[in-house]
Amino acid sequence: MKMKKWVVFVIAFLLLLSGCSDKEKVKETVKREKPVTQTENKPEEKQVDPYSYPLTGIGSETSTDGRAVAVMINNHPKARPQSGLNKADIVYEILAEGDITRFLAVFQSEKPANIGPVRSARDYYIYLAKGLNALYIAHGYSPEAKKLLNGNYIDNLNGMVYDGTLFKRSKTRKAPHNSYITYENILKGAKQKKYSMGKSPAPFKFFTEEESKNITGKDAKSVKITYSKSGISNSVFKFDDTIGKYIRFSGNEQTIDLDTKEPVLLDNIFIIEAEHQFIDSYGRRDIDFKSGGKAYLLQKGKVNQVEWMNKNGEIVPIKNGEEVPLVQGKTWVNVIPTKPGLQNIATFDVN
Repeated sequence: MKMKKWVVFVIAFLLLLSGCSDKEKVKETVKREKPVTQTENKPEEKQVDPYSYPLTGIGSETSTDGRAVAVMINNHPKARPQSGLNKADIVYEILAEGDITRFLAVFQSEKPANIGPVRSARDYYIYLAKGLNALYIAHGYSPEAKKLLNGNYIDNLNGMVYDGTLFKRSKTRKAPHNSYITYENILKGAKQKKYSMGKSPAPFKFFTEEESKNITGKDAKSVKITYSKSGISNSVFKFDDTIGKYIRFSGNEQTIDLDTKEPVLLDNIFIIEAEHQFIDSYGRRDIDFKSGGKAYLLQKGKVNQVEWMNKNGEIVPIKNGEEVPLVQGKTWVNVIPTKPGLQNIATFDVN
């Protein structure tokens, strides 16, 4: 009998210990799980990149320092499609002679393997490159541009000096539509001439990603820019809602990269009106990039009428005396003559 009582006592004691242990485990689990629940309820903070590229505003975890490179790129129909345009942070499209435009493609955040076809310099392109503290790349020059380059107004590499060395001729195209330069050779040439490649251009002003979602303005799903009746340099920009960017077309064909077939995708289309004057029988011009004037700014499928000004060499949008931020990403700047002017050259489609 005593033995039975003892067995019952031992079993009861063990059950009591087991119950206490389970309670302790429950308490311990609650203690451990409580902080996890609190953490999950906190809104997740978006990490801000410590650096950003000066010409695109796009963030980076590593340093974005580096000199910009501005390259004169051919836009004759025989030069299309070009190489490297899809990597440019900013492209300035301006009439070079007659009704043919030429591009000044500025690279800083990305470095394309191959760039071209490279064409000859004009003085007003040089002034734009100087405003961005860029190394200027061209093949040939107008008389006015030659004076600036020979006078060391801007650090430069020219195909007239380096044809066949730094600049290479494509066998698939005929001159003057076949001069190319690699980014590797640009750096090689800069080293040969002891040009510093460390200083970045002054940064443009940019919207945050959240601010760019709230851009207002008139609907403008596309814009056509008519430089002449012949249409040789006319261009169209269409906004693609699915990617939130503009796609460029020239001669009814989409602008893509010759080598990679990647499209040119843009976040800002900045159309400015500037005074043009003919200076010779070849149709070369003098263009006023100092006085400012009327402009359109297209962003996120919206268009706003603004003005432009030269801010320490950089062409920036202005409204009510304040600089208008750009959407983070790539920018295309079309420069058109004051006569016939913005309203006659740039036409919009709201559908």
